[in-house]
Amino acid sequence: MKPIQKTVLITGASAGIGHALAIKLLEHDYKVIGTSRDGSIAGIANTNFITIPLELTETASVNQARQWLTQHNYNIDILINNAGVAPDISTNQPDLESMRATFDSNVFGLVAFTEAILPLLNAHGQVLNISSQMGILNRPPAADSTAYRMSKAALNMYTKTLAARLKPKDISVTSIHPGWVQTKLSSKGAPLTTQESAVGIFHLLNSQMKTGSF
Repeated sequence: MKPIQKTVLITGASAGIGHALAIKLLEHDYKVIGTSRDGSIAGIANTNFITIPLELTETASVNQARQWLTQHNYNIDILINNAGVAPDISTNQPDLESMRATFDSNVFGLVAFTEAILPLLNAHGQVLNISSQMGILNRPPAADSTAYRMSKAALNMYTKTLAARLKPKDISVTSIHPGWVQTKLSSKGAPLTTQESAVGIFHLLNSQMKTGSF
């Protein structure tokens, strides 16, 4: 018997890890909903792929995305929170403007969208937050990327609190480190391609990850 086709929603699927992950999932017969700021995503031609516009920092955009999914009767098996920004990556001096922009997207926008989508998650669903080991507090200290590091630390805590809240509903919530990947957000010297990162994330999605874990 052919397994039930799962529906995955990936934020920030127009480039980088999100784009590579959408392609990987489509190769394995998942239905994929990808978001981008203007609703257009190039380089993917597949009948199982649709796109919707989403600007995480705008409440109206978050609400419109949820309304569109509801009106078209989309239920989600896996929500992958991939979209994010890193304007202060590799810089040492904290900048409040960059910090506000980072938290607006990586924390406030992510939480707002996740909470809006939760009613559409199927039983035994998954929420996967693309985080970073740069947000782990017990790592050796570093002086750079203050806003980005803080935002990922906050995301990891949201993962834990959301996991505790959704455990009675049998919905798992996890954070993962996608590796040091060659994207426009990363500093120079990243060893992994987006395709290699997508393969690792795909394997994690199909493993028994403990809810609330990093």
